Amino acid sequence: MEASQKTLIIIPAYNEEMSVGKVIEEIKHHVAQVDILVVNDGSTDATGDISREKGVWVLDHPYNMGIGATMQTGFLFAFQNDYDLAIQVDGDGQHDSRYLEKLISPLIKKDANVVIGSRYLEEKGFKSSFLRRVGIRFFSILCFILSGERVTDPTSGFRAFDKKVIDFFSREYPSDYPEAESIILLHKKGFAFREIPVMMKERQGGVSSINLFKSVYYMVKVTLSMLIGRLKKG
Repeated sequence: MEASQKTLIIIPAYNEEMSVGKVIEEIKHHVAQVDILVVNDGSTDATGDISREKGVWVLDHPYNMGIGATMQTGFLFAFQNDYDLAIQVDGDGQHDSRYLEKLISPLIKKDANVVIGSRYLEEKGFKSSFLRRVGIRFFSILCFILSGERVTDPTSGFRAFDKKVIDFFSREYPSDYPEAESIILLHKKGFAFREIPVMMKERQGGVSSINLFKSVYYMVKVTLSMLIGRLKKG
């Protein structure tokens, strides 16, 4: 990481005691001169304690508030502490820290305001289940219809943001399942996107909170949110 760019890694985490320590260690191994913030979203396990033992910043939600609120807490911290760049790295170990330098490169070059790590630009690594891939493809098509943005992995949580986007997201960020909806918000505000190819790994510990019922709810909720977001003024 460039020393001139004050960079914050934001790790949203809910009951990730089996993986969050290793995630922090891998980030420290692959990149230097970055700060790391774990936003502990009301975990009932040792996620917060393990993160503190690794010597990083930890902010604790009093109860589980969801990924949208968790990331906005991170953006508020980044904005209030004058960070130039912020990178989202999930706490389940799926994101490969070897790609962090590549993820922020377009931001440093001023080629984009947001960079998304896509597992679908190259056919390598873990791709998730067939049904989840179908859902991702659906949101990719919907993003293009609503915004004209070609995003192959709209639900990816492996993303980097410049200072302008940090400012914007500290004030306005989708509350529930934010990744796809945030693309619509950013497009409306005129921010520039880039995707880079990355490889992702299988979850390193714990279990996903998404079951069949939640998957259906997710599809309906995100679709409606994207449609409403596109129709809103401003």
